[in-house]
Amino acid sequence: MSQTIMIVEDEPELAALVADYARAAGFAPQVYGDGNAALAAIRAEPPALVVLDLMLPGLDGLSLCRALREFSDVPVIMVTARVEEIDRLLGLEAGADDYLCKPFSPRELMARIKAILRRSGGTQPARVLGIDEAARRITLHGQALDLTPSEFAILAALARRPGHVFSRAQLLDAARADSLDATDRAIDSHIKNLRRKLDAAAPGLEAIRSIYGLGYRCDL
Repeated sequence: MSQTIMIVEDEPELAALVADYARAAGFAPQVYGDGNAALAAIRAEPPALVVLDLMLPGLDGLSLCRALREFSDVPVIMVTARVEEIDRLLGLEAGADDYLCKPFSPRELMARIKAILRRSGGTQPARVLGIDEAARRITLHGQALDLTPSEFAILAALARRPGHVFSRAQLLDAARADSLDATDRAIDSHIKNLRRKLDAAAPGLEAIRSIYGLGYRCDL
């Protein structure tokens, strides 16, 4: 059975174009031009992934994304004509998994959809990072990592949503909720230390990736 891709876009021609490419890629597209209608449809029957425009009538894309994150982890790719870094960060902080600026290549969009579904659809290898919330411990290939409270909070946040890009502000919020040694300038330092400790436990494993202009992502 084809996976359902919801396209939430109020430009009919663009929505039809993306739907055509989705069908050609083997998906079953659903098109909505209104944010409220799309949210109701997601509540009724969640799709495999949502392609979400930022500027929508009824309920804008950011509000829709925040609302669906209250009850669903369905992957979201946000597409918009807004190209400023702050807009990308707002989209990611609202819960989007990826961000694509208009005009975009429908082929690139399909490639990103397939990549996200591979990560979220259970076709990836077994997780090599283990999180024990009660013991405040994270293991890599079964080996416990020696982490500070902030390092634990940051790595745990990244590992809970593999493939999702977290901004520095999001990671700072995660660290502050769990530790007193988190500061704005410390996130990059914590990431550097985490990479060193992860590499010591599994040399050559690139667990935490830097996404230029956006933040960090864990692929394990």
